[in-house]
Amino acid sequence: MSKKILVTGADGFIGSHLVEQLIKNGEKVKAFVYYNSFNNWGWLDTFPKELLDEIEIFAGDIRDPNGVRVAMKEVDEVFHLAALIAIPFSYHSPDSYVDTNIKGTLNVLQAARELDTKRILVTSTSEVYGTARYVPIDEEHPFQGQSPYSATKIGADRLAESFYRSFELPITIVRPFNTYGPRQSARAVIPTVIIQLLAGITEIKLGALTPTRDFNYVKDTAQGFIDISRSDKTIGQEINIATQLEISVGQLAQKLIDQINPNARIICDEERLRPGKSEVNRLLGSNEKIRGLTAWAPKYTLEEGLAETITFLKENLDRYKADIYNL
Repeated sequence: MSKKILVTGADGFIGSHLVEQLIKNGEKVKAFVYYNSFNNWGWLDTFPKELLDEIEIFAGDIRDPNGVRVAMKEVDEVFHLAALIAIPFSYHSPDSYVDTNIKGTLNVLQAARELDTKRILVTSTSEVYGTARYVPIDEEHPFQGQSPYSATKIGADRLAESFYRSFELPITIVRPFNTYGPRQSARAVIPTVIIQLLAGITEIKLGALTPTRDFNYVKDTAQGFIDISRSDKTIGQEINIATQLEISVGQLAQKLIDQINPNARIICDEERLRPGKSEVNRLLGSNEKIRGLTAWAPKYTLEEGLAETITFLKENLDRYKADIYNL
């Protein structure tokens, strides 16, 4: 029997892939998209009509308790992905990150408690760990707020934990490491490099090159959410989604240069550097917990995921501004 699932942030990068996969699995999906006067549904607008017709759209604002409560009525599960995520913009506008990431999550938790929602998956981020103190980073690793963004996600996670412990809400905190793939915004490193290369730019502007990241292909991340939701063993848990492999930003950029334009070179753009104490220098996640509690395992290699991402960006280059630094 299919469930009715609300996906907040459904108009975004990971959210749109999750909606797509849930529909293909036969689930009933309500997509919470950010209200705007243009009636723009983000990446859902790119879906074929036959797929879009199967999705119930709810336009609202995650910061609005009433709208969140109305959206969550008669829903079995909530996949809460709505958030502000760009780290550089969080230096500029930390208030908006508190309102969206912390207050927005509180709105979901309060409504879930009132409506007796059967499952709630709250989306975290590997940024909550800060620079690795040991690797691979497991779920027992200490938290460190190295940006206003990561601090608000730590706050949201701890609120979720408190509602599980205080009110026995069936909550799981899902913690993806760096996700990439089709539909990702230009603020992230992989589309930043690919877009510049596809636009014919030969001096590829990046920030720090030495930090390492553990990259999940977006379809693997979406499947991780689904597999976590299918197991009662995951209730009350915090669970990484990680490949348990790492690559430096510089190595990754060179890999893309070699594939697209070997004549290009990397230059350091001061504007793109994070403050020294804010830069997360190493992220390498442990996936032992998710493998132990669910059937999940990554299906895409980095090479396969990058190939699909390059193809998508070639076909959608007009959606991006290659010559502008996107915060």
